[in-house]
Amino acid sequence: KDKAVQELKNKVKNALKGFENKGLTIEEKNGKIYVSLEAKLLFASGKTAVESEGQAALVGLAKVLETEKDLEIIVEGHTDTDKMSSAKHPKNNWELSVLRSTSVINIMLKNSEINPAQLIAAGRSQFVPIDLNDKAKNRRIEIIISPNLNELYELISK
Repeated sequence: KDKAVQELKNKVKNALKGFENKGLTIEEKNGKIYVSLEAKLLFASGKTAVESEGQAALVGLAKVLETEKDLEIIVEGHTDTDKMSSAKHPKNNWELSVLRSTSVINIMLKNSEINPAQLIAAGRSQFVPIDLNDKAKNRRIEIIISPNLNELYELISK
């Protein structure tokens, strides 16, 4: 399992090579791969449409993941604590985080053969910050790639 996770991490790193100094980080924790993309790489302030450079990163990642059928891919949107109040969407940070997540998923699906059943869209709003002193770092998309553990759960339940 560890070898498979390391190999996948290397594939992801190779696919995203040109973006690591532009607000993208990749790390492995607890058997999962975390791809963190800062909002500045993906979105204009308060917007949900992905910018062209961010689209290129997402397409590269999607192309790697489309061949991996035994993965669960969670796309989490995160915001800072700046309040939003609008009569139209997004009305608040919860909506912004979820709409950004679904924008990322739509790009991945449009440009790859990823099975939609492997994807989960999630919004965390401002409630899981990574740096209380740097709001920009909290505005991000985290793509969490983990092995699908359904088979393991079935074995345990027997």
